Amino acid sequence: MRYLWTLLSLPLLCVAQPRQADVVVYGATSAGIAAAVQVSRMGKSVLIVDPGTHLGGLTTGGLGWTDIGNKQVIGGIAREFYRKVKAHYDKPQSWKFQPRESYYNLRHAEINAKDDAMWTFEPKVATAIYQEMIAQYKIPVVMKARLDLRPGRGVVKTGARITAIVMEDGTRYTGRMFIDATYEGDLMAKAGVKYTTGREANALYGEKYNGVEAAHRHQHQFPDGLRISPYVTPGNPASGLLPGINAKGPGVEGAGDHLVQTYCFRLCMTNAADNRLPIEKPSQYNERDFELLSR
Repeated sequence: MRYLWTLLSLPLLCVAQPRQADVVVYGATSAGIAAAVQVSRMGKSVLIVDPGTHLGGLTTGGLGWTDIGNKQVIGGIAREFYRKVKAHYDKPQSWKFQPRESYYNLRHAEINAKDDAMWTFEPKVATAIYQEMIAQYKIPVVMKARLDLRPGRGVVKTGARITAIVMEDGTRYTGRMFIDATYEGDLMAKAGVKYTTGREANALYGEKYNGVEAAHRHQHQFPDGLRISPYVTPGNPASGLLPGINAKGPGVEGAGDHLVQTYCFRLCMTNAADNRLPIEKPSQYNERDFELLSR
């Protein structure tokens, strides 16, 4: 296989940047873009304000192999996006490094000729599709606008209703309604909306798999019989634990916690020389951080 993924940066659409709209969306993620498109279709004004520099969130940042079980349940604007992906790859000129047929024949490509949509894509294609949607509906997008998280700042309310949000640079955006479409939920938290972190105990809502599942068999745990030493020097507790290992263990089976999910990397790789960028060693790289994976 000559071609897997590639990651390119495209310039953001340059549009006027108003500071007032019927709906202000905080977060230029896929959810934020979809929300803004729907608001426009309903005949209301909308603008997107994002704390970062990257349009499209995970979808344009490397997650080009969509984790979907039953794809028939995907509808609405999400399916519109995947249909646009298919329309792009139906064009022969979209295949520069590999014949389309050879990619379609891959077992992991998750492509069904009967589908009206395609579920794998390059980040640059996702970016272009989102830019096209934003341009079609003339949605203003303001990047590098981070909510002021200092105590008593960031959110202006009248009673329980948000009337404005204020950025770190003092810029104020007013609206009749606000949507927090970020991954972090800072606007939601600053507005006083109740939230929780971590996983709830199974007993809280009568669930079966919500709490700690150390004893539950699934594909992301070590196979039965595999034992890996967690210590810096294998087998020597006095040498200390490797990075990322919790000395307290996973907790009681089925119980809740207040931890956040482990971070991971989604990489776009290729063995086509003309489609490569060098992978450089980070200045703060520490091999020990990956010792558990190596073992």
